[in-house]
Amino acid sequence: MNEDMVRQWIHKADNDLKAGKDEFLTKEPATDTICFHMQQCSEKYLKSYLVYCGKEIPRTHNLALIAQLCIEEDSSFNELLEKEIDILTDYAVITRYPDEFYMPTIEETQNAIVMAELVKGFVAMRLKNDDSPPYLTHAHTAL
Repeated sequence: MNEDMVRQWIHKADNDLKAGKDEFLTKEPATDTICFHMQQCSEKYLKSYLVYCGKEIPRTHNLALIAQLCIEEDSSFNELLEKEIDILTDYAVITRYPDEFYMPTIEETQNAIVMAELVKGFVAMRLKNDDSPPYLTHAHTAL
C-alpha cells in the first residue's frame, strides 16, 4: 500500500466534496456542477480504498464497477450498491456536455451530496485501523 497515494486520493475527494457543498449554499447553486463533483468525490473515495488494498485503479467513472472491485476486497461494500450510489455515475458525463445536457433539481442535488457523504463515511470506516495513520484529514460537515 502506498500511504501517500491513499492520502492524495482522499485529499482530491475532499476537495470535490467541499467545492460541491460550498456551491450548494449559494443563492442559485449550479446543480449540474455540484452533482458532477459528488460523483467525482465518490469515485475518488472508492479508488482510495482500492489503492489502500494495493489494487490497480480502473480508468472508469462507473461507480458500480469500482464498488464491485471493492466488494472483492470487502463484501460489506455491497451495502453501497444497495443504497444505489451508482445513480451518481450519470453525473460524470450527462452534466458535463451540452449534447447530453441535464440540469439536476435541488432535491436530486441534495441527494447526491448525501450519497457522497455516505461513501466518504463508509470508506473512512474501512481505512481506520490501529496500524494505519489517519487518512481523512479534511473534516467537512454534512448539510
